[in-house]
Amino acid sequence: MPLLTEDPLACCTPLSREPLSEEQAARVAPLLKALADPVRLRLMSMVLSHAGGEACVCDLTPAFDLSQPTISHHLKVLHEAGLLDREKRGVWVYYQARPEAMAAMSTLFNAPGVPAAEQLR
Repeated sequence: MPLLTEDPLACCTPLSREPLSEEQAARVAPLLKALADPVRLRLMSMVLSHAGGEACVCDLTPAFDLSQPTISHHLKVLHEAGLLDREKRGVWVYYQARPEAMAAMSTLFNAPGVPAAEQLR
């Protein structure tokens, strides 16, 4: 899965406002597919909720019964989908959610007239 050079969600209005075009759906599907794996969804949640909003592979691996290379692979998939930024520091790689991707995902699933905090209740 190649790293996306443009934000695949930048084109999209909330699903509740108008149907996605075929092109928009094709651009959004890889992001949702990346998140559809339970390990990757947990990793995304862990990175987002980690102190400072970033986490090292070494911080994430103990929460799983998986090897560090497997966790790194899942993080790579999230990075290549455009959901995470990464920065190498020494031997470790630190991951942080892309604010633009999080805002776009929030917009995509925004229900009209319902505050964001109440949408998942």
